[in-house]
Amino acid sequence: MRLFTAVTLGSTMEAQATSGIERLRAVAPKARWVKPEGVHLTLVFLGEVAEAQLPAIGDALTPVSHHHAPFTLTIEGGGCFGAPRHPHVLWAGVRGNTAALEALQAEVATVLEPLGFPREKRMYTAHLTLARSKDPRGDAAFLECRRVLEGERWGEAHVEHLILFESKGGHYLPRLELPLAGPQLQFRDR
Repeated sequence: MRLFTAVTLGSTMEAQATSGIERLRAVAPKARWVKPEGVHLTLVFLGEVAEAQLPAIGDALTPVSHHHAPFTLTIEGGGCFGAPRHPHVLWAGVRGNTAALEALQAEVATVLEPLGFPREKRMYTAHLTLARSKDPRGDAAFLECRRVLEGERWGEAHVEHLILFESKGGHYLPRLELPLAGPQLQFRDR
């Protein structure tokens, strides 16, 4: 099974993404657009994983959720990845408490590495993928989409869970959902 860890952005952000994607789809009709109900921020992509590895992955991820409190992000603006004239990916920008998101991503990557999931060599950059080019040479229409996104602000999302997803036939199935609990305060008796 193909697995990845992520955080979701909630139903309000899904509604905003649906509306935004519909406006942008008219500008780049040949692109492969994400399904708004699957809007998420990937933390670590694990790839093909045997079912027998799930318990070890769960054991590694569970303590991580206790180290991180819920946090708020905003989705605004955007850009493209790929060649300047023929970009391959269109994305929306992530702002707000990105330091909390980056800390969560770093710890997830750290605890999964000993299980055989190597860290990315690139630095983690928070973004919300909206579309990919169907054409291997890229999609110049993404340049106009980027201009449209410059003035967009889709609102706030409250991140409350770390999720292990299975990617199956274009759908994302949660295999493990861990609430972000933050550090637990422990008071001492006098």
